[in-house]
Amino acid sequence: MDYALQKTISLLLLILIGVLLKLKFKNPDEITGLKKIILNLALPATIFMALLKIEISKELALLPIIAILLNFLLFALAGFLLPVVGISKNSPEGRTSRLLIPSLAPGLSCFPFVLEFLGDDYLAKAAMADLGNKIFVLIVLYIIAMKWFYKNNSEKIKQVDNSKKIKDLLLSMVKEPVNLFIISALVLVLFGVNLSMFPSFFKDVFSRLSVIMTPLILIFIGLAFKIKRRQFLQIFALLLLRAGIVLMLMAGLVLLFDIPQNENVLLLVAFALSACSFWPFAHISMVDAAEKNKEATSKTFSNSFAIGILALSLPISTLLILAILSSGEVFTSPFNLVTLGVLCCFGAVFSVLCKSIKIPKQVSSSKELFRKSTT
Repeated sequence: MDYALQKTISLLLLILIGVLLKLKFKNPDEITGLKKIILNLALPATIFMALLKIEISKELALLPIIAILLNFLLFALAGFLLPVVGISKNSPEGRTSRLLIPSLAPGLSCFPFVLEFLGDDYLAKAAMADLGNKIFVLIVLYIIAMKWFYKNNSEKIKQVDNSKKIKDLLLSMVKEPVNLFIISALVLVLFGVNLSMFPSFFKDVFSRLSVIMTPLILIFIGLAFKIKRRQFLQIFALLLLRAGIVLMLMAGLVLLFDIPQNENVLLLVAFALSACSFWPFAHISMVDAAEKNKEATSKTFSNSFAIGILALSLPISTLLILAILSSGEVFTSPFNLVTLGVLCCFGAVFSVLCKSIKIPKQVSSSKELFRKSTT
């Protein structure tokens, strides 16, 4: 079996293990404990190591800028995509979608396949591009989440001037373990300190913490996965729309800049199709905890909807990336990228139509009558 396919199956199996473990995790506090380990230990250690490994060069400096521009573009477009699938952009589900849709998680859904099909050099390019994405999902989306939180809970929170609000926001950012590790790592990198300069025991501890991140996140997604049938079709359609828009944007980028080498095109497409990131869920969880303390009546975000997006995003993205990279040079053509993008959009519209179809009462009652007559 192909290595990339094995990698995909192993990631999906970890989510399945989480679903099966629901039988053992009957207390919600147990799942909350696992989430705290992820947010306060495994993820900060992983991001700290990743930043200390980066070697910034002039040739690669453009990649993070391209990635963060893609994030902003997807954020701007997310509000227009939501009405297509029947979600109000100012509802908890709408705000959750707008936070998750522009985020990227290339580490889970893109890096393994880039390494397998394109090699080490292109993996290094993808890792450099991810730096811009991480700035967006960790800092920009955090600020947006807090802005929506303040706006949605204006009655519960005492009126304060803008300077005080900005001060509180910056203070809460610094207090978060993830942001603390990011700031520390960036300061060290600016002073020329990298991971190789640290003692072996320090690297060993952080390496072991980093290793548990992916399994814990995927198992947590399986444990927390609760999605209604109506929401399933909504989320599926939304993610297909996201993929379709991304493919057409990449086709436009290839035409506009006449990108050299087919491998660069494939890297660009694979990176842009990455699954939604777990990081915005960290911001959502923090806001949710704050609203519980304030006994908010109206939620800013929907935890269950966020988990549904994360759970469905991974298989959709990995299957698309795997299909594109394994097809050779087929999808280096802008025409083929647009064709696949249009097909994804049609699939999204079809899913929305399926959701809106209701079985007439007469049909359902006749089915019930037939069932009773045959028993």
